[in-house]
Amino acid sequence: MDATSLATLWATIALIIFLGAVIYLKVPGMLAKSLDARAAKIASELEEARRLREEAQQLLGQYQQKRKEAEKEAADIVAAAKREAELLASEAHKKTEDYVARRTALAEQKISQAEREAIGEVRASAVDIAVEAARALLAAKVDAKAGADLFKSALQDMKAKLN
Repeated sequence: MDATSLATLWATIALIIFLGAVIYLKVPGMLAKSLDARAAKIASELEEARRLREEAQQLLGQYQQKRKEAEKEAADIVAAAKREAELLASEAHKKTEDYVARRTALAEQKISQAEREAIGEVRASAVDIAVEAARALLAAKVDAKAGADLFKSALQDMKAKLN
């Protein structure tokens, strides 16, 4: 036998002893158990991930429902605010119209009163002028004593008629 064959033989024997020791020490079973444990761990992690995904889907659905409710509530609030603004605008318009109507009526009353006062002043001036003219005419035609009596009598007549 040559050296290479001998080395091959010893390598084969060492391999058989090694395989025997591996089998005797139950290394394949330990590897299988380790692989089974790892597979079980991966399976449980996958199950946990699936469960978490389902929970996330449920939460997403709940949040989407809450978002829709919040959007509806916001739309209702905006609609209510618009209605209130329209109501306030119409009330303000009505109050403005009422104010203008009251101010117009007050102005018309003041104008009417001013007209009455002007007419009264014109009448009083006309009476004063007429009395003065009558006095001047009577003074020229009547003596002083008779003129004074006539003036007093005419003045009392006019006052009685105006009052």
